[in-house]
Amino acid sequence: MNDKITQQAKQRYGIVGNYEGLNRCIDIAIQVAPTELSVLIYGESGVGKEVLPRLIHDNSARKHNKYFAINCGSLPEGTIDSELFGHKKGSFTGALDDREGYFSVANNGTLFLDEVGELPLATQARLLRVLETGEYIRVGESEVRKTNVRIVAATNVNMQKAIREGKFREDLYYRLNTIPINMPSLRERGRDIELLFKKFAYDISEKYRIEPVRLTDEARELLLRYKWPGNIRQLRNLVEQISVISKEREITPEILMTYGVTDDSQGETGLVLHGVNREQHAPTSHSYEKERDMIFQLLSSIGKEVKDLKEFVHSNIGTMQSMLAENFRMYENDASDMGIMDTPMQYSRQTTIQPPRPYVVNEQRYQQQSHPPYESHNIQDVDVETIEETPLSNRELMKKNIIDSLKRNNGNRKKTAHELDISERTLYRKIKDYGLEI
Repeated sequence: MNDKITQQAKQRYGIVGNYEGLNRCIDIAIQVAPTELSVLIYGESGVGKEVLPRLIHDNSARKHNKYFAINCGSLPEGTIDSELFGHKKGSFTGALDDREGYFSVANNGTLFLDEVGELPLATQARLLRVLETGEYIRVGESEVRKTNVRIVAATNVNMQKAIREGKFREDLYYRLNTIPINMPSLRERGRDIELLFKKFAYDISEKYRIEPVRLTDEARELLLRYKWPGNIRQLRNLVEQISVISKEREITPEILMTYGVTDDSQGETGLVLHGVNREQHAPTSHSYEKERDMIFQLLSSIGKEVKDLKEFVHSNIGTMQSMLAENFRMYENDASDMGIMDTPMQYSRQTTIQPPRPYVVNEQRYQQQSHPPYESHNIQDVDVETIEETPLSNRELMKKNIIDSLKRNNGNRKKTAHELDISERTLYRKIKDYGLEI
């Protein structure tokens, strides 16, 4: 970023402020000006988006040709095509003469399409063709005309949302959005608010030959805490009202509040409506700060819960190892009593308990105060390395597991199937296959 060039641009176009985001926007506009790329400027209403297209035009090779700024939202839908592309005499009621549209008049120049998101879909299709081929057709005419116009567009709507809702063409969006520039809102610019207040105060003072208004320290801080839904446009109107109406030249927080400026850091919202009940007219606002705090609190709570669970598992590893060893001894004794194996199974008593992985605790399963967290035959939340491979085949192991489970469940096949995590039909088939019919 060239600070000298940026400062020169500020002086030339009357841009006030030192906010880094604003300087970045100006720098991008200066860099892209010599090219032929399309530019799409984002920003809330009233942030001053109209300054950048003029800056781009004046620093481009088209600076000696015409520049037009068009508010697409103010053009009637029935005549917008005629305004942009022109029309032929008699093409519709009221078309008394041929008319050249902006794309013809601004040939070799620049068109600034403000509120481009308000264009009708049919007009969007025409605009896309001009951007891609430089061709257009006047209303009521079949002759294809050529134009060489650079487009700089601006919008205050959520374009991605408009595309999802079918209100804006996705292909046109990507064609316009070659170079995006995001203008910051006034509430983001911090001390720039005070500088703008002073500028507007002195401008009005010179215009009406009155003493400029001044802010107390407390009033400055109140301006910084206000959210400024109308941005720079709202601030200018506020200064004009105070300068003309207020008898006091030193402005205090109490005076600002009578003009609708509120302390939004306390959750209030305001609207500059002098002499009007603000509670009835205050706009609703969405507090992203509150949502962020709620998310942080939730994450903190989850983290504490996971930490407590890990500490609990670590403190009970010895108990779980003893329970596992007892299970294995019972397993061997049951198998010997059933006569399934000639010699006891040779297991290694050395098992390794892996550190627990973080997971969300199910309150119905984890109630430390009401009952023990682990059953002798239902240890599921601990990762245990598989013990040494046994000499039994898979078929023999499955047969033994079924016998053991049937014994534990007193021959109840439904419970046995549930314990072995297989269907009852599969259990019946295996009982028959292994000759375990009773």
